[in-house]
Amino acid sequence: MNKHATADLKATRILGGVATDQRHDSAHKHVTGTAVYIDDMPEPAGLLHACLGLSTVAHGTIRSIDLSAVRAAPGVIDVLTGHDMPGSNDISPTGRADEPVLATGIVQFFGQPVFAVIAESREQARRACRLAKIDYDEKPFVTDVWDMDRRAGKLVTDPLTLKRGDAAAAIEAAPRRIKGTMRLGGQDHFYLEGQIALAVPGEDMDVTVFSSTQHPSEVQHMVAHVLGVPSHAVTVEIRRMGGGFGGKETQGNQFAALAAVAAKKLGRAVKIRPDRDDDMTATGKRHDFVIDYEVGFDDEGTILGVDYFYAARCGFSSDLSGPVTDRALFHCDNTYYYPAVRAQSAPLYTNTVSNTAFRGFGGPQGMIGCERVVDEIAFALGKDPLDIRRKNFYGTTDRNVTPYHQTVEDNIIHRLVDELEESADYQGRRRAIADFNAGSSVIKRGLALTPLKFGISFTATHFNQAGALVHVYADGSVHLNHGGTEMGQGLYVKIAQIVAEEFQIDIDQVKITATTTGKVPNTSATAASSGSDLNGMAAQAAARTIRDRLCDFAAEKYGVPHEQIEFLPNRVRVGNQEIAFGELTQQAYMARVQLSATGFYKTPKVRWDRDKGEGHPFYYFAYGAACAEVSIDTLTGEYVVERTDILHETGRSLNRAIDIGQIEGGFIQGMGWLTTEELVWDDKGRLRTHAPSTYKIPLASDRPKIFNVTLADWPEAHEPTVHRSKAVGEPPFMLAMCVLHALSDAVAAVGDHTVCPRLDAPATPERVLMAVERVRAQTGA
Repeated sequence: MNKHATADLKATRILGGVATDQRHDSAHKHVTGTAVYIDDMPEPAGLLHACLGLSTVAHGTIRSIDLSAVRAAPGVIDVLTGHDMPGSNDISPTGRADEPVLATGIVQFFGQPVFAVIAESREQARRACRLAKIDYDEKPFVTDVWDMDRRAGKLVTDPLTLKRGDAAAAIEAAPRRIKGTMRLGGQDHFYLEGQIALAVPGEDMDVTVFSSTQHPSEVQHMVAHVLGVPSHAVTVEIRRMGGGFGGKETQGNQFAALAAVAAKKLGRAVKIRPDRDDDMTATGKRHDFVIDYEVGFDDEGTILGVDYFYAARCGFSSDLSGPVTDRALFHCDNTYYYPAVRAQSAPLYTNTVSNTAFRGFGGPQGMIGCERVVDEIAFALGKDPLDIRRKNFYGTTDRNVTPYHQTVEDNIIHRLVDELEESADYQGRRRAIADFNAGSSVIKRGLALTPLKFGISFTATHFNQAGALVHVYADGSVHLNHGGTEMGQGLYVKIAQIVAEEFQIDIDQVKITATTTGKVPNTSATAASSGSDLNGMAAQAAARTIRDRLCDFAAEKYGVPHEQIEFLPNRVRVGNQEIAFGELTQQAYMARVQLSATGFYKTPKVRWDRDKGEGHPFYYFAYGAACAEVSIDTLTGEYVVERTDILHETGRSLNRAIDIGQIEGGFIQGMGWLTTEELVWDDKGRLRTHAPSTYKIPLASDRPKIFNVTLADWPEAHEPTVHRSKAVGEPPFMLAMCVLHALSDAVAAVGDHTVCPRLDAPATPERVLMAVERVRAQTGA
């Protein structure tokens, strides 16, 4: 062993293990433009380009379709319709056969794909699409659930009811009752990288698809289904996405299937990348909701019974609307205990694009409904909403059963809220804001502190599984592959940290590789905030298998008991000597020890009986709290978020730097949903907000002027998660509820907090101004 190697063995810790602030593995590539996305890949020789031809009516049967001019256009190689799908013309993720790849016979929303042009260039394909002549027999359509009988409307999938106790009787017997309705808007994913797929044909039935997807296995199975071939003939690969947020859980299926069909038919690689307008028009979004609520409570503000009805704009097909609306009900309690509750969902059919997964997956909509109820109670009693929130929190030994009959066993919301209330100086600022508002007739300030409890796990129990593949090469370097996908959230680096920790080697010795169905099969979507939980445990299991083999080898070779073998930073202590990790792996290789292993993990304890509305659907809960202060101009409705304080717990964080980034980003995205991002359809059923010019996501200047984010470092996961960490993907999104309620508080100040403003979302400046005028009219202010 040379002197440099000896010096290396004296290292006291590894670089980049768990619980360290490790940068995102691609951060430097993101900012320098060297990160390779699908559209950056070298184009295969003979590459063709596809473009979608979209319907121009919201609902109607196709009388005739003339594509002759399209086929004759310059550069056009082929035109596909739904009749050209060799296997099945269906990509419904739930198997309901209600979502065609390309519409045939009938179109059900304005912008539904009807045909696809395959041409030598993308520009030629786009121009050719405009030459189609389609004659429709138009039919009546509905785009907004507000305009229909929500309790008798057509459903796209089965509704759900959760209940415990007799909510109607409890409300009837309560000293006080309130009934109301809330409108809650949808949201476009608006990722930096839109939908895209590149299909390369292989021999026999084979095709390789590079797809910007959160669910490579589903794309694999869906492409195979459309092609009419076994899944083994389709390989799907993705190294990174430029954002996903749920929009690439199912929506990428259509693009991957069309590229694959064209590639196999023509024997040439085919890429499809819609422009932003077509992408926003033809792909699903966060579900809009109309929430009817009725609550009974006592004079102290304790909720005695509550009844919710969550009606969702689902679009023309089921997609994931069933589980999304289910999860809205799962979170209709947020952090609050209901002695008696009934919650019903209505996944309603509309002539709009089929809505889909979005960060929080219905949970945010469920929480917003219950937070409105809490505000209603506070205004009715003339109390601070925070006092009503605290009074109704789940208990730790009783008052701890959810509407779906799961017992909350890890409740820390009391301490979290107490600590944030103190660190954010909530009470002092509440008094200061009251003084300010008393002396200001135009600018009003508002303050709100909202809590968060979010269930972690897929409610579809079979999705709670993951696999991983780990190779250790003879030189001690490690190749890591797992079923999770990287969409900017830092999953890859977290899993690499877990593997580095198991072998006690520096993280730069762990090679992060693209997710591919050819290495790890039957994976779940990277969704439900479970990416690190599931894939981290699977990768850890694989690494431990190899580590155990190395221990067995070292014990036999050096004649020492297992107790005298210890993995130290970049080396292994065997008896009274230390060996570099790479030297031990070289020896193991020469002795024919297997240095490759798969790992598998399935989440324990989870179960869910949808028919009964009972079970243990969540492995654990993630908690947080946020406090926001805003200023509004009562003459224009414009507003500024002055300050936000967040306290969020992540268990024993795998990577604090990544987690804080997720919290900041999730909060801002949630703030956009609740304030500026508005989806608008016109009287022809056309989505009018389909580009940056008409759809306003938050700007850097919209962020809070003061933005304090703190991780609660005292709790560890109640359950044995990977290194006792907790999920941090979706929960922070819902922290932004505090901004909506701070705006409501500011509006209420116009009428001296005597009436609930009932501020709906998104709380655009126009909607804030209308709420101000409504409060003035109600109070005579």
